[in-house]
Amino acid sequence: MKLIKNMAAIAAAAFLVTGCASVETEDWKSCAITGAAIGGVVGVFEDGDKDARDGALGALGGAIIGGTICALMADEKVTAPVPEKDSDGDGVVDSLDQCPNTPAGAKVDSKGCPLDSDGDGVPDYKDECPNSAPGAKVNELGCAKPLVLKGVNFHFDSAVLTEEAKAILIPVADNHKKYHADVNLLIGGHTDSQGPAEYNLGLSQRRASAVRTFMIAQGCDASKLTAVGYGEEKAIADNATKAGRAQNRRVELSVK
Repeated sequence: MKLIKNMAAIAAAAFLVTGCASVETEDWKSCAITGAAIGGVVGVFEDGDKDARDGALGALGGAIIGGTICALMADEKVTAPVPEKDSDGDGVVDSLDQCPNTPAGAKVDSKGCPLDSDGDGVPDYKDECPNSAPGAKVNELGCAKPLVLKGVNFHFDSAVLTEEAKAILIPVADNHKKYHADVNLLIGGHTDSQGPAEYNLGLSQRRASAVRTFMIAQGCDASKLTAVGYGEEKAIADNATKAGRAQNRRVELSVK
């Protein structure tokens, strides 16, 4: 009987320590009730050799002890650690972030600094020419040469932008507005050699102006955009071939 008493006491104590040690304040009553019940059982075992009245008193004493222990341990409320702040939302917490003001959406390295994949000194989120050759000298747009706006085409023999051209120009305009608002851009219009040179010159000017007008409509500063038509005089491919003529019909962006 003595052995049973000791084992019961040990079991009760183990429950109270492990079951109540991490209980939060709002749950302490439930824990106390359970502890009281176990404490009561211990009391019964402790006084099992006495008459019923003494046994009941022992149970009551054990219940009070069990409930009191749980209630006291509940005061040690466990609080979750406060997560570190990431002010610019780039995934790197402020304590480790060496570039704490990275624009939203910019890809960063483990130090929280914007990536520069081609190593030209212009971070990727600003770079209009992200595949510059190693060591190339680039302008504020990240381009070593004028940026050809591939896909920016017009309806036949007109300065009306196609829907595909508009879709291409929207992110170009957004990029200038957000990251290059202080950069003066030259929008150059070019044609192939088919048709009179004078007509081609006028057509290229109208097309360059159409691009400028569209970018302004997207929120770009008009004072930073200049449109110039060059006609057929600055060919970059052979006008004798269809593929060459297609390359020559283009719109370019360069830093003025």
